[in-house]
Amino acid sequence: MLVTGGAASGKSAVILVLGDSLSAEYGLPRETGWVRLLADRLASEAAQYSVVNASISGETTSGGRTRLPKLLDEHRPAVVVLQLGANDGLRGLPPTSMRENLAAMSEASRKAGARVLLVGMRIPPNYGREYAERFAGVFAQLARDGKLALVPFLLDGFADDLAYFQSDRIHPNERAQPRMLENVWPTLAPLLRAKSR
Repeated sequence: MLVTGGAASGKSAVILVLGDSLSAEYGLPRETGWVRLLADRLASEAAQYSVVNASISGETTSGGRTRLPKLLDEHRPAVVVLQLGANDGLRGLPPTSMRENLAAMSEASRKAGARVLLVGMRIPPNYGREYAERFAGVFAQLARDGKLALVPFLLDGFADDLAYFQSDRIHPNERAQPRMLENVWPTLAPLLRAKSR
């Protein structure tokens, strides 16, 4: 688990990132992923935030839901970034279950006093158009119903360009990480300026 900034001293508010391999630096040199770049950006702007990266490769929304209560209790985050769902889709799990898990995590985060950012994903078309549309629709519907901040698609702008992916053609490479941060930042930044509910 990556902790950057002032979390250890307790002097800065915490951004908790709960994600899968896309946030866990899978296949990348250490400290080059978009979450680390986020921490570096916050530090350069002297923002009073530290970043806790609780992402695990292979994580599903079910696994994240199980782990979240302890993470909320331990870190007491001001902002929770939920970047989960890709592995649910790749395993063909029901979108209704994914939605239920994400909704439960967002509600638990809010009850703990955190603002929530939902990061959307899409799956390859070979899973079938109907399933792909239902999968992608979960994020938009949940954001709308729960009035959550939403990044529509973490890989927006380069998902079809293999130059931004590792040899497995699934995981973004080091070159893609700044673009992932730029997809997240415009929606995250207002949450950092907002007061807790």
